[in-house]
Amino acid sequence: MSNRLAQESSPYLLQHADNPVDWYPWSDEALEKARAENKPILLSIGYAACHWCHVMAHESFEDDATAAIMNEHFVNVKVDREERPDLDSIYMSAVVAMTGQGGWPMTVFLTPDGHPFYGGTYYPPVPRFGMPSFRQVLESVARAWETQEDEIIENAGQVAAHLGQRLGLMGQDTDLQPAVFDHALQALRQSYDGVYGGWGDAPKFPQAMTIEFLLRMVVQRDGEGQEMAAHTLEMMAGGGMYDHLGGGFARYSTDSKWLVPHFEKMLYDNALLARAYVHGWQVTGHERFREVVEETLDWVVGEMRHEDGGFYSSLDADSEGEEGKFYVWNPGQIREALPEDDARLFIAYYDVSEGGNWEGKSILNTPRELADVAQELGMDPAEARERLESAREVLYDRRAARVWPGRDEKVLTAWNGLMMAAFAEAGRVLGRDDYVQVARDNARFLYGTLRSDDGRLLRTWKVGSEARYNGYLEDYAYLAEGLLTLYQTTFEEQWFAWAEELAQMMLDHFRDEQGGGFYDTSDDHEELIHRPKDVQDNAVPSGNAMAATVLLSLGLFTGKGHYWDVAQEAVAAMSGAMAQYPTGFAQWLTAATLVLGDPREVAIVGEPEDDDVQALLDVTYGSYRPLQVVAVGRNGDTVPLLRERTRLDDRATAYVCRQFVCQRPVAEPAALQEQLAGEA
Repeated sequence: MSNRLAQESSPYLLQHADNPVDWYPWSDEALEKARAENKPILLSIGYAACHWCHVMAHESFEDDATAAIMNEHFVNVKVDREERPDLDSIYMSAVVAMTGQGGWPMTVFLTPDGHPFYGGTYYPPVPRFGMPSFRQVLESVARAWETQEDEIIENAGQVAAHLGQRLGLMGQDTDLQPAVFDHALQALRQSYDGVYGGWGDAPKFPQAMTIEFLLRMVVQRDGEGQEMAAHTLEMMAGGGMYDHLGGGFARYSTDSKWLVPHFEKMLYDNALLARAYVHGWQVTGHERFREVVEETLDWVVGEMRHEDGGFYSSLDADSEGEEGKFYVWNPGQIREALPEDDARLFIAYYDVSEGGNWEGKSILNTPRELADVAQELGMDPAEARERLESAREVLYDRRAARVWPGRDEKVLTAWNGLMMAAFAEAGRVLGRDDYVQVARDNARFLYGTLRSDDGRLLRTWKVGSEARYNGYLEDYAYLAEGLLTLYQTTFEEQWFAWAEELAQMMLDHFRDEQGGGFYDTSDDHEELIHRPKDVQDNAVPSGNAMAATVLLSLGLFTGKGHYWDVAQEAVAAMSGAMAQYPTGFAQWLTAATLVLGDPREVAIVGEPEDDDVQALLDVTYGSYRPLQVVAVGRNGDTVPLLRERTRLDDRATAYVCRQFVCQRPVAEPAALQEQLAGEA
């Protein structure tokens, strides 16, 4: 017998459709039932690829006795955090405030009007490690509601009031100075792991936004930060967090060495990391970084892309009920699949052993240089590389015959915007026209599927279901960033026009006029206990910080001072936070490089496909220049940066400008190179 979740499109909710729990999705129906019956709400939030969400579901939500307690005493509501980041943000803040920590699955008890009064994360089925059992929690909360309802309601109101205190950005730390970078770099050095790379200890997360900031510092401050960025990229690519057969990164490493991943693979991590590796390759020339980009994006095309162009959300950590089972190996499996010499090489290079490096099995990783392994085995390194490439193909096919992890096939606008940017930029930098086409197809898909008739965005779509939920700030900001990146690859004006349309909608519907910055939800969104406004990066960039980044770029493209002023005000307000906590505010630091740096606008007059235009673009994009925007075309009807530009001697002509103040136009690539390399 299915419950109400059977009518939902979210794969996470559908995983619970056959539970004996009388689940509701978040809805007016659930809230009205709670008020009518004066029952507290049990709100459970998770996502499809979450390992501990599965564990708690099997232990508790599939248990008839536990479900009976839940159904008797509570109105039970299940939420996919990826579909409803607003609810996740509000109630995660409450759990952290009440317990000092958060995570998923998140379990929160609410009054009938939605105010949180008790919560936590995973609860075991029996008391364990000093934690009460989930049934004990249920019974205690039910008893407290019956005997102390008035006190609970009063306390919950205080929690809600605390959560609803508006974060004002206006007027805070508004003197943005280059010293913010000095302080941020110092803080990053202090928390940096000089042996394995990354910041902090286990569990260790891939800090893509931090790496992006450091790569900008390499360019802007004569190599500063390069060792931290490059070493971290090298160690992550060599560790078990990277999928050496299929490409792509797992969510994070449970140890400090990047060896043992939490095996789920998320679209957003791979979008952010692919782009970081593109830039790492541009800065260092390290060929392995280029390989990682291509292997990761090829994985997305092969395993994470709908035929119409949308990107899926995640692959689960589990298969056949075991975390990581799909990915691990033992020597016998490899010897059975490969010729003897190839098997010996693969086992040696990828650290496969009889005892394994994790729970008796081996997670593939590369702790030694290939040249050293080849020498040990008496092989030529070039031959060893060819043998390994062939072996990986064979073993990938063997792995593909296993039971696959579950795939969350919902398409999220925000995450697709991040991946669009990765494909567009990688296609441009690496000369991969197929990647550019993937980005273009994605933009067309999103325009046709997740944009409503009035131009507003929707959050999520899945095959067989209509697109649904109002778009959030991150949907607008990430997609606008992706479209600007796509425009600067194809110079198709429709993508620029759409990006500017989205930016205007951010200003119209999300801006906090009194406090500065932006809310996470639009002004016509469902009314919740408060309107969230998150300024800190988490696994993805802060929507506020990405909105500022987009507006700064649009200010350079259009000369519209309003874009720049709104963004600069928000960035300046965050200067104290980004200086003290750079890993939590790295996207703000990236935006600050535009404000404090020497950004250039490059306008090239001509048709993008013309040879003389391509010669100028080869110079413009010939190295990593993160502080430039580039426009190509014959007129400025859509992109004001091109307005009133003329060609020299009927040749493609480049104008290098700073805040729309331009140097003399040039038609020779060498002259353009000189201007781009020059100081202000």
